Amino acid sequence: MRVLLTGVAGFIGSHLADRLLADGHEVVGLDNFLTGSRDNIAHLMEHPRFTLVEQDVSQPLQVEGPFDAVLHFASPASPNPLSPYGYPNLPIETMQVGSLGTFHTLEVARRYGARYMLASTSEVYGDPQVHPQPETYWGHVNPVGERAVYDEAKRFAEALTMAYHRKFGVDTRIVRIFNTYGPRMRLDDGRVIPNFIGQALRGEPLTVYGDGSQTRSFCYIDDLVEGILRLLEVREPYPVNLGNPHEITVLQLAQTINRLVGNEAGITFFPERRQEGDPNRRCPDITKARTLLQWEPKVALEDGLTRTIADFRRRMGL
Repeated sequence: MRVLLTGVAGFIGSHLADRLLADGHEVVGLDNFLTGSRDNIAHLMEHPRFTLVEQDVSQPLQVEGPFDAVLHFASPASPNPLSPYGYPNLPIETMQVGSLGTFHTLEVARRYGARYMLASTSEVYGDPQVHPQPETYWGHVNPVGERAVYDEAKRFAEALTMAYHRKFGVDTRIVRIFNTYGPRMRLDDGRVIPNFIGQALRGEPLTVYGDGSQTRSFCYIDDLVEGILRLLEVREPYPVNLGNPHEITVLQLAQTINRLVGNEAGITFFPERRQEGDPNRRCPDITKARTLLQWEPKVALEDGLTRTIADFRRRMGL
């Protein structure tokens, strides 16, 4: 296939490009490097089937078809207000990439009769009142809260994608991505795994807010990419959750990372500083993915963390 992939220099996008090229496809990668990193795709620049288009997906796209598939994976994704790459600090850009970016990429798919995939998120469920979260759950989102710029951008993008499917017959797919981790995450991303690994490698105590009983479910990047490509091969316009249903507490995660790194500095507890809308528990119901795609995560958390720690250690020069 000839694939247009937005957000190619991002964490997920760059791994997806690797896999598409390894499978024999041609990739036209688009990125404006607002949050993506050139280092993530440096190894692809001489690849004969890879082309980089440096452009903002929120503007009309200057790309030459035809395309067999359009994958819209561009967006700031970190909820950390202290990170320059976090969507709280890029509110307008986040809304634009979810709205205008989705419109522009859907237009490309419609023009060339390409299959289309939207990268959505578990954030559409907000602070869920149903656990675990199935695709049929409509969510619990504050539309004017600090996190709304990301949540509502993705919810709008889902609605627009379905509108193109219903009105124009575009062959669409929506993947709702839950917490994913692995090599190439930004060192200063601000999310819990990069934070913990960075602190552990520097020999610092890991910072846990509250008692650490809040839970998350972490999916290794290779597992996520496999699920994405399986979804691309089936006709299913409605959302599909991809994530790891195995829950772990933040405290257990901190203890595991300290053990794997050999960090003896321990853990420091601070008062809980939960953002409005930040879920206390989030876990995917992947029944649909298991049934439709015969997919479920294979990489155990400790194996994935070991690979991620090695990548962080290399990039930190340790």
